[in-house]
Amino acid sequence: MKKLILLCMVFVFSNTFFAQTATEKKAKAKTEKAKAKAKKDAAEAKKEVKEKAPKTKKDGTPDKRFKDAAKDSPKLKKDGTPDKRYLPKENNASAMGQKKSAEGKANAATNKAEAKAKKEVKERASNEKAPKTPDKVTGTYKGKKVFTGPRGGRYYINSNGNKTYISDDK
Repeated sequence: MKKLILLCMVFVFSNTFFAQTATEKKAKAKTEKAKAKAKKDAAEAKKEVKEKAPKTKKDGTPDKRFKDAAKDSPKLKKDGTPDKRYLPKENNASAMGQKKSAEGKANAATNKAEAKAKKEVKERASNEKAPKTPDKVTGTYKGKKVFTGPRGGRYYINSNGNKTYISDDK
C-alpha cells in the first residue's frame, strides 16, 4: 500500500515538473516561425545573388558561353571576389561595386531577417516577465521603510544599499 501511494505521489509531482504553460508553447511556436521565415528570406536572397552573379568556371575565369558575363565581370579569386589585377583601371571601382552591391543586398536581407527574429524573441521574452511595477511601502522595521515586492516578499534597504529580506515570523 505504501509503495502504491509513493508511486502516485511521484507521478503527480513529475507531471507538475514537466508541464509547460500555454504561453511557453505559444512563444516557442512564434520563435520557430520567425526562425523559419528568416531562413527562407536568407535562402531567397542567396538565390537572387546567384542569379545576378556573373557565370564563371570552377577556376574563376569567366565562362565564354555567357558572353554578357564575360564582358561585365573580371577574373575571380578562389574566394569569389574579383581579382583587381585584371580589372581596367577606370572600371575597377564600378565592377567591384556591382558585385559588392549584389552581395550586400543578400547580406543585408539576411541580417535584417535575423535581426527581426532576434527582436521578436526578445520582445516575447520581456512580455512574459513580471511587469515592472514599483514596490509598495508597507511599514517600518528597525527604523527603515519596509517594501513589499510583486510576489509578496518583504524587505528593507540596508546601509550598503542592498535589499535585506524580512522573514514572516518577525
